[in-house]
Amino acid sequence: MPTTADRRASLTRQTSESSVSVSIDLDGTGRSSIDTSVPFYDHMLTALSKHSLIDMDIQCSGDTHIDVHHTVEDTAIVIGEALREALGDKRGIRRFGQAAVPLDEALARAVVDISGRPYLVHSGEPAGYELHLIGGHFTGSMVRHVLEAIAYHAGICLHIELVTGRDPHHIAEAQFKALARALREAVEPDPRVEGIPSTKGAL
Repeated sequence: MPTTADRRASLTRQTSESSVSVSIDLDGTGRSSIDTSVPFYDHMLTALSKHSLIDMDIQCSGDTHIDVHHTVEDTAIVIGEALREALGDKRGIRRFGQAAVPLDEALARAVVDISGRPYLVHSGEPAGYELHLIGGHFTGSMVRHVLEAIAYHAGICLHIELVTGRDPHHIAEAQFKALARALREAVEPDPRVEGIPSTKGAL
């Protein structure tokens, strides 16, 4: 079964558009230190850490004077890569996780498979949501970009469905919290699992 030391990762990514540093501990308590220079994104990533119980130290600076897109997406890419590295060969994990999380009128459902095969199914956001500006910097379209980048770079299959929702802030936060709770379950060591939880013997 993985040890705590085996389930940590620290990665950096440097481009002409952003500089990102991410450290995570899958066996943490949900402590975080996050500064991406995009306040609403910081709020979402803090919730992701808190409710997944994955400790996260995330620092990013980027060309936000142009747009937040590069900073948000590049940070999500490194989070995904760090998750993949921290999971190692995925020995002893539960592998699957699911959660439904409400936030007032919003309800989001997430299902995760730590499969090694990246895939995203994302549905239910109301028409025009992608155009909403949340917190002065973050647009609704960024939610899908983050989910996609994490799923593809972590190598996980992720289904996220917004069941209902009206307020743009609540819609985004419910989705991040649902992802957090599903990840918490999926990456958790299961004492009954021997080896890698796949009939193929590899994930």
